Amino acid sequence: MESLTRRSLLKTSGLALAAGIFTNGAEALPDARGHEDLVHLNLNENAFGASANVAPAIQRELSRLSRYGDNKAAQDLTEQIAAYERIDADQVVLGEILGALGLYLGSDGGPGGEFIYSTPGYLALIDAASHVGGVGVPVPLNERYENDLVALQSKVSAKTRAIYLINPHNPTGTVSDSHAFKAFLGEASKQAPVIVDEAYLEFTQDFEARSAVSLVRDGANVLVFRTFDKIHGLAGLPIGYTLVPKKLGATLRGQGLGDAESLGRLNMAAASAALADKQHVETVRATVASERKKWLALLEQLHLPHTNSGANFIFFDAGRPHDDVAKPMLDRGIQIARAFPPYNNWVRITIGTAAENDKARRALQQVLKPGTV
Repeated sequence: MESLTRRSLLKTSGLALAAGIFTNGAEALPDARGHEDLVHLNLNENAFGASANVAPAIQRELSRLSRYGDNKAAQDLTEQIAAYERIDADQVVLGEILGALGLYLGSDGGPGGEFIYSTPGYLALIDAASHVGGVGVPVPLNERYENDLVALQSKVSAKTRAIYLINPHNPTGTVSDSHAFKAFLGEASKQAPVIVDEAYLEFTQDFEARSAVSLVRDGANVLVFRTFDKIHGLAGLPIGYTLVPKKLGATLRGQGLGDAESLGRLNMAAASAALADKQHVETVRATVASERKKWLALLEQLHLPHTNSGANFIFFDAGRPHDDVAKPMLDRGIQIARAFPPYNNWVRITIGTAAENDKARRALQQVLKPGTV
């Protein structure tokens, strides 16, 4: 059986688009049991779709699917991102590079380097580093389910190869206090590089002020990862970028990261069109915030402990094992996220469209009735 590569994925995506399947918005997709009407609220996807500008941008590239992504397109996207982030273009590395970054940092200096991170969390970078001898150092969240900055700092040592943090955190959705977080980054980055995953930060109203990009601009040993998968709605054509210190950027590009061929022609075209549509991002942000408010109101009504999420998902204590919520929710046509030990009674639900959220809230109320399993 042929292995699944980025190239084969791009080829499949192109054929689907040529067939006219691409639309602005999420399609109803069948799950493994064949339910066409299953509501997917499990992977923090953008339920409101990509910018209306994305489909035409992709259409313009369909006649050139036989050609790899070219360097000019990659450079144009790099410069567009640099202007958006107000940073030098040589500090932008294109691509979803967290795994590759973990491999590089884990290898550089040999095995045994320690990678400090908050747990539970998204571990693509940590898992990659472990394959080349990196040692993960998990640090539990604090009592507010946020990155525990004091505990994280206490783990930094001469063995520390990197620190990896997500803000807003996943799965809790909590956003670290901006002043305290940036102060931590400034100090910790003097001892080791700090990677900040801001995949969900653009869902917050004050994301520019909260972003760690300001430290990258000032020359700190801080890296900031962003993705077009979330608020821009391009999970089906995954692409992101990392803002890095200049010297590290040159090293990573020298190792092939950000290569135009690997990024893909369609992905770059979609990302450029999405980034240019600021109004769409503002609309998605406001809509998600409105729907999130409804979810939090229900959790208050049901007296369920929950986090103060600033992302496009909620996280709450259901008061019973995760599977005792997930399974009956699935029976009612709602797919929610997996469990996140040690929070075994907690549930993460992605914020969908208004209709999807209404259906999910009704289902949740039914599931949480006394005696319901």
